[in-house]
Amino acid sequence: MSLKKFAAILLCAVLGLSVFAGCSGVSSENRVVIYSSAEDYINEYFSQRLNEKFPEYQITIEYLSTGESAAKLKAEGTQSPCDIVWGLEVGYLDALTDNLADLTGYSDDDYVEDMKIGQGKYLVAHRYSGCIAVNKNLLAEKNLATPQSYQDLLKPEYKNLIAMPNPKSSGTGYIYLKSLVNSMGEDAAFDYFEKLSQNVLQFTSSGSGPINSLVQGEIAIAMGMTSQAVIEINAGQPFEIIYFDEGAPFTACGYGMIKGKETKKAVQEVFDFFYTDLIHGEKEKFLPEKIFEGQENKIENYPKDIPYADMNGNTSEEKERLLDKWIY
Repeated sequence: MSLKKFAAILLCAVLGLSVFAGCSGVSSENRVVIYSSAEDYINEYFSQRLNEKFPEYQITIEYLSTGESAAKLKAEGTQSPCDIVWGLEVGYLDALTDNLADLTGYSDDDYVEDMKIGQGKYLVAHRYSGCIAVNKNLLAEKNLATPQSYQDLLKPEYKNLIAMPNPKSSGTGYIYLKSLVNSMGEDAAFDYFEKLSQNVLQFTSSGSGPINSLVQGEIAIAMGMTSQAVIEINAGQPFEIIYFDEGAPFTACGYGMIKGKETKKAVQEVFDFFYTDLIHGEKEKFLPEKIFEGQENKIENYPKDIPYADMNGNTSEEKERLLDKWIY
């Protein structure tokens, strides 16, 4: 083997086939890059379905937390290697509309009224809620009562037994902050989180972190995602889902194309598959909270008629302002 040929093979190995078209033989027109803020198990489902549907395309799903994805897309602009963004919290998408392709050709007629948003630049992918998930067995072992209110979480007996996502890096964390700002008032809410921080073992970087810690037995109380808690309950974990009187914090996440990428045939076809098929599969398997008229929740143990919290005023400007004040 010649030194030149060996160097070329080595370069392919270092750069990876998915990003080095000269080694892979895949043209840029047949590659699709998706920035996804969905959980790993959802991305795995998408990847499997996309590879089955489009074997001729090289489709890469890159996981980024909502905060990371928003920052990356803002910095990269329309020159981003990303073609399709999926599962980004709508407050972030509202701030990125100048970088997104026109989607007015895609109908939102099937959406329930409060999910008809996006200004023609994105569509809602899903609605998700937060919950208080507790490990009943661990609480019993420690002879502790199940908390019944946010104020209960401040009790000293729960010190280092609570995890919450960090609002600065996690959309799930932010909905807890915004929900309590709306229900308590801003000053009272920030005072509450200052007190709560004394009992929190960890402010996790992602929304999945608290439930993961609950599974590992590191904590007894998770301020996490309803959908993830349900998955663990259905896997046999001794968890209970609780909604306090303020209701379940929630938000919508959306999907769109980066401006200029809609002219690529591969990107257009993959996006259309999300629009016609994958979005419905995600609802049926993982995230059944209602965004479509007539949508049914068929997932075992997934709460029906979730009492949603007041999330009014959840704008990108409000989010930026509140996150500037978050110090934990």
